[in-house]
Amino acid sequence: MGNWNIIFHEIYKILFLIIPVLVSIALIVWLDRRVWAFVQKRQGPNVVGPFGLLQTLADALKYIFKEIIIPSGSNKIIFILAPIITMTLALISWAVIPFSATQVLADINVGILYIFAVSSLSVYGIIIGGWASNSKYPFLGAIRSAAQMVSYEVSIGIIIINVLLCVGSLNLNDIVISQQNLWYIVPLFPMFVIFFISALAETNRPPFDLPEAEAELVAGYQTEYSGMMYAMFWLGEYANILLMCALGSILFLGGWLSPIDLYPFNLIPGFVWLIFKILLLFILFALVKATVPRYRYDQLMRLGWKLFLPLSLIWVVLTASYLFYFNLLPVN
Repeated sequence: MGNWNIIFHEIYKILFLIIPVLVSIALIVWLDRRVWAFVQKRQGPNVVGPFGLLQTLADALKYIFKEIIIPSGSNKIIFILAPIITMTLALISWAVIPFSATQVLADINVGILYIFAVSSLSVYGIIIGGWASNSKYPFLGAIRSAAQMVSYEVSIGIIIINVLLCVGSLNLNDIVISQQNLWYIVPLFPMFVIFFISALAETNRPPFDLPEAEAELVAGYQTEYSGMMYAMFWLGEYANILLMCALGSILFLGGWLSPIDLYPFNLIPGFVWLIFKILLLFILFALVKATVPRYRYDQLMRLGWKLFLPLSLIWVVLTASYLFYFNLLPVN
């Protein structure tokens, strides 16, 4: 009986994390549309529910009841598995995100490495979906996505090394606690800017949404998908966007720490501050989509390999040299 209690307790913890993430995805889709509408002087969702809040739910119901069409020439098993892999990997990445000093599903010492391992695998869902469709446009979109995600993961990894040099730990809670006196966005501001732009490319957000560029690839790797299978790709994409916003908040904006350690700000729960910072970064994501034109693919690759990679490497050397010279390297 004791083992069953432990199992039920773990299932409860998992559901307590996954359900709010799924609800948050529905809300940020609404927020995304409202931000675009504000920038472009349109109304946005405003009919279904108060302020249009139920529009995303209506869209989800539409996907549930739409027919799932599987192309006759596709590899059917792999075609079905691709969106499942994408959504599953996007959700399990949240297991190590700390919402406060105690509110974390898995407080492991290698949280950063876990996120990198899982996010690196997420490209497989896109590649498999494009290849299994047995169609030129999805296949080209999948190839683009693979090259894009691998390119910008290199830059993000090197940027995170700057933070790890300051902390001396791979644990996400330790990274947050080390920012009690100074958020890392102050000394590492250029790295924060590069991280933000790389996160746009990593999640296929405009102006780097080339894997699903509708002008030349229809919908890219998702072209042959319909119904709930299409929605699972969409869920995975927005879960990854939220994950990148959470990671940026933890690495550079103090995570769940209050920006002002004074009454009454220090009475606000840590998870509220983290959610606020995630929303702030997501609004920046939405503003970029509404205002910046799409890059060409050669510009995208040149930006990642010829600008971001050298700059992030140089900054690692500067950070390590500064910490070593002033004897500030963390000792664990």
